[in-house]
Amino acid sequence: MRSGGTAEVEDILRSAVVFAIPMVDRFRGVDIREGILMRGPAGWAEFAPFRDYDDQTATGWLAAALDTALHPWPAAVRNTVEVNTTVPIVDPERAHALVLASGCRTAKVKVGGPGTDPGADRDRLRAVRDALGRDGHIRIDANALWDTATALALIPGHAEAAGGLEYVEQPCRTIQELVTVRARVAVPIAADESIRLASDPLAVARAGAADVAVLKVAPLGGVHATLRIAEQIRAEAAMDVVISSAVDSAVGLAAGVAAAACLPGTPRACGLGTSSLLVGDVSTERPLPQDGRLPVAPRAPEPDLIDAWPADEDTAQYWRARLRRVAELLAAQQLSTGMRCP
Repeated sequence: MRSGGTAEVEDILRSAVVFAIPMVDRFRGVDIREGILMRGPAGWAEFAPFRDYDDQTATGWLAAALDTALHPWPAAVRNTVEVNTTVPIVDPERAHALVLASGCRTAKVKVGGPGTDPGADRDRLRAVRDALGRDGHIRIDANALWDTATALALIPGHAEAAGGLEYVEQPCRTIQELVTVRARVAVPIAADESIRLASDPLAVARAGAADVAVLKVAPLGGVHATLRIAEQIRAEAAMDVVISSAVDSAVGLAAGVAAAACLPGTPRACGLGTSSLLVGDVSTERPLPQDGRLPVAPRAPEPDLIDAWPADEDTAQYWRARLRRVAELLAAQQLSTGMRCP
């Protein structure tokens, strides 16, 4: 972490504005995406850990926001970033329409959610393949909901229904389960939760548990920290890296795009085409893909529409109190390790 003065950080925390944007479809159990935007000398930043994350987990999200608010992003190596569209657990007709409207050539399809069955997931995958055509790429995300036996039983049928899968993201919870599944299925395996929720984000690479690392800027501590982890993962296991969104607003998504724009080579499509999951956004510079790509910007956009998405008083109080608690935890962490704010 790089230093930032205490007074400077306090000014950033005092600039906090709470937002609440309804989701188009229920996603990850969430109907309204809530969070905080803050402003620092390098621009606007977002702090929006989901409510089911405890304060300790949320310290990474605050470190990421402070990093964006305090420090310019690294120089990009490309002007646009290819992205996938994300398909929630919806009926096949809705899935088909979402993919067509996105303009993307890659779709990430959620599977295995509560109340769904494999048949419904496969109907959704067939609809997505129909919308993409033969040349499109489909990846599925089970969000660690399967055990090993379930993953081994379902993945081949899902791959057949999809007409081929680019990869399966986080089919199981533990690294050992990922190792077992990867050894026994033909479809590549990607890891998300096993990296961003782990005390050691390199454990997946060292175990040979996945082919692809899915990295999210907010929980991993910011653009600079994410790029360091990406470099270490590639050095450890030559894994592909995909930068993904945490269903961010335009401000948070800009940080993800900035990280993806620094990846070497020709990366796979990144999971940053998520603005369409929200009813609206905090900025007129809404990051909706054009021909499956998002432009790279040197800093996050101005949230000139944030007043359109006010939180009610209870929600605003919750987020202001949470911000203060997490800030105290982050400061204590940095004190114990001899580091200052990012």
